[in-house]
Amino acid sequence: MKSNYYFAVEDMLIRKNFEHAKVVAGKKGLKRQVKWVHVVEVTSIKNLLNGNELILSTGIALKEEDVFLSLINQLIACDAAALCIELNTNISSIPESVISCAEQSDFPIVVFQKEVPFVSITQDIHSVLINQQYEMIKKLESYAQELNKRLLGVNHFRDILKVLHNELGTPVLFHSREEEVEIFPRMCPAEHHRLTTEFHQHGEGEDSPFASLKVNLFDQEYAELSIYRNGHPFSEYELLILDRTSTALAQFLMRELYFTEQKRLEDSKWIMSWLKGEQSHDRLEQFIAELKSAIHGGVVSICETGMGTEPFDITYFNLATRSIFEQYGFHVVPERMGDSLIFILLDTRRRQDWKTRIKHAYEKILQSDLFKGTLPSVFVTGKYENDLMDIHKSYATAKESLTFRNKMGGEDPYYFFDDLHLFRLISVVHSNVNLWDMIEEYLSPLLAYDQKHDGNLMHTLKVFLSCQGSKQETSKQLFIVRQTLYHRLKKIEDLLGGDFMASDKRVAIEFLLASYEFLQPEASMKKRKVN
Repeated sequence: MKSNYYFAVEDMLIRKNFEHAKVVAGKKGLKRQVKWVHVVEVTSIKNLLNGNELILSTGIALKEEDVFLSLINQLIACDAAALCIELNTNISSIPESVISCAEQSDFPIVVFQKEVPFVSITQDIHSVLINQQYEMIKKLESYAQELNKRLLGVNHFRDILKVLHNELGTPVLFHSREEEVEIFPRMCPAEHHRLTTEFHQHGEGEDSPFASLKVNLFDQEYAELSIYRNGHPFSEYELLILDRTSTALAQFLMRELYFTEQKRLEDSKWIMSWLKGEQSHDRLEQFIAELKSAIHGGVVSICETGMGTEPFDITYFNLATRSIFEQYGFHVVPERMGDSLIFILLDTRRRQDWKTRIKHAYEKILQSDLFKGTLPSVFVTGKYENDLMDIHKSYATAKESLTFRNKMGGEDPYYFFDDLHLFRLISVVHSNVNLWDMIEEYLSPLLAYDQKHDGNLMHTLKVFLSCQGSKQETSKQLFIVRQTLYHRLKKIEDLLGGDFMASDKRVAIEFLLASYEFLQPEASMKKRKVN
């Protein structure tokens, strides 16, 4: 089937001015598109063409074979449409080397055996091209209006594929992520399989029978829309129609996703029961079966957005974050509780790299437009659970991680329960034992000194121990000279005893320093520097 608004060399040859013309080379290239006409009598032309030009020449500059051959090579390199040359005026024949070169590249050479006014050819073809352009613009506008009307009433994306097919008369293919290729109109199984196989194997380029465009949602590729025709290139009009349809399809899919997300948010009672550990096994199995994906485990993430009192479209936020999480192998079940957004992340890939994938997703979300103009936001992640019936445990550990972050006043954009290590132990111990008594027993001399003298001994000791007792590294991290550090360490030794670096006592002191940091806001440890 021939392209819409595609004027080829073969179309030119049936015009009145070409009734005495003959194709002497490149007959396989007669489907080349003609976009404009130029009369050329120079031999260096490679910087003067944009492609698809029909070149007319009297041959006055082509009497020498090597010059003629050079011009043909330039025209082929510039993707010109064809060369039309007048015989018996300046040259009487086309050299065999030129014909051979043109044949190899399927580049048409047309000769006029009788004199034809080039101005007549130019006027005729240019009038055709200009009228085609005008008609194309009118039809594009009409198509866009029709598409916008249809968008108000369509219930399935196949309705949009039908509009595109009716306009161009070519098979239309739609391929969304992790879904089978949809083809309109429907075909017999054998033809459907053949076309699907060809679609998956096709490459890009002018010879491809497919013209494709990405359908993007939230700056991410969501699907691919393609049209198919074998044996004839696609015209500019068809590519523009494909572009308009791709945009309309994105609008329709965005609307459908938006409505679906709103429905999810409204139907959240069972999600809350899941997070509380009250969900039945049968209901959870039914939900997983409906996903039609293999789930290997799950983890709960809590997001504090820092949006404050600013207007916040929770549906759009969930759609955008869902799109990013899915890229890294997580099916998202969102929920909102107060000012916190909760995501149950169901892992569709192997467990081994789940944390790395979530980190990449967090970084992409935080770098997106979702958080521009807002206060700093933070994600906290609970413990990964293999059994989805235990997802409430992941939620509990995510809340514990959030509590830790809020107590510590940390500035990192995301936290993982798995990384809390010592603080998890502190939390368990403190729930059974009053750690303040031990802190008072071991650290009260330092606390009293810092309070009385507005000092930094607690912070100095914490850094010294974290540097494994290296005085050089400690002074670097505290930004003080070595002599000042020696003075502080001597004071710490006086207050805690000379054995404070002994193995058992050092472990106890490190544990209690971390306990104090966990139980008391970090800001209270960071006093002003002592002169």
